[in-house]
Amino acid sequence: MKAQIIQIGNSQGIRIPKMMLEETHLAGEVELVVHDEGLLIRSLKRPRGTWDAEFKAVADHDDDHPLEAKPSGNFDSKEWKW
Repeated sequence: MKAQIIQIGNSQGIRIPKMMLEETHLAGEVELVVHDEGLLIRSLKRPRGTWDAEFKAVADHDDDHPLEAKPSGNFDSKEWKW
């Protein structure tokens, strides 16, 4: 898709079509990265971006043990048949 660089006040910019914004989930603040080939627009919101901190908090509290699953009913011992 082609776009024109346009004057926006004292700066310049491009209009990004709504369809592209919806498809890429870009909104609010973004990060601009310069590459040899051009400019990359990247979302600041990273999926799973807080996982490192959350895993560290769990490990710091020594709370990284698997949950004990307690079966409800007697399905495994009486109702299951091969």
